[in-house]
Amino acid sequence: MKKHLFTSKIKTILVAAVALAILTTVAVAVSGGMAPGQNVVGTLLSPLRAGVAAIDRQALRLYNYIFSYESLQAEKEALEEQILEMQEDVRTAQEYQRENQRLKQLLELKEVHDDYTFVDAYIISWDSSSWRSSFTIGKGENAGLAAGMCAVTENNQMVGILTEVGANWATITTILDQSQEISASVASSGYTGVVQGTYDAENSQLLRMNYLPTDAVLKNGDQVVTTGSTLYPRGLLLGYVTNVSLDETGIAKYAALEASCNLDGLEQVFIITNYAGS
Repeated sequence: MKKHLFTSKIKTILVAAVALAILTTVAVAVSGGMAPGQNVVGTLLSPLRAGVAAIDRQALRLYNYIFSYESLQAEKEALEEQILEMQEDVRTAQEYQRENQRLKQLLELKEVHDDYTFVDAYIISWDSSSWRSSFTIGKGENAGLAAGMCAVTENNQMVGILTEVGANWATITTILDQSQEISASVASSGYTGVVQGTYDAENSQLLRMNYLPTDAVLKNGDQVVTTGSTLYPRGLLLGYVTNVSLDETGIAKYAALEASCNLDGLEQVFIITNYAGS
């Protein structure tokens, strides 16, 4: 019984509170000079209108952001493409500059050796291991090349021998390859010997000149050049003496050489297709 009465009292209080709120709203509307119904509706819809306006503003900001982002993204991609094109232009200009320098030096070489006939070619791939040093160029039989021809730099430095030739490619085995044996002499003294490649991954620029006389006197920095053969002309620079010692037999001397050309930075070579004495 007490529980039922308590519940009825609570309901009465709630109804009274709602009625009071309605009366208060009507009174405020009347005091504002507006029709009660209009003011009540306006009062009730005001928060909704504010919310809708806020959503509109947020949607407008989102719309502007999306289209501004797309515009900026398109502009960024256009600038990146321009930068890539400019970088490509710079690389091309640098490549042409290096090529022009090489060709200029080659002309000077031709003035000294007017009996040389050259075909220029770019390196397209390398094939090197702990025992082999060779690369492929982008010219072959169609350009008049044949196995056994000699490749040099624009500075008259010997690079290697053409060992395989296709229609539009050729393989050059470099002077660093262990299979190469080149007749050579020390330019300052005339001592002769055989230069052989000692290619390895850790020290790829070393050569060895074997079969030097026991009493041969050499100095560090002495130039070693080719003596000439049916494969290559006389006087091509091979390397510079870095050390001299007796070989394993204790009878003959050998000299360690640093290769004259840096094969790691090589881009272009010149094939001697003809020379006096060939």
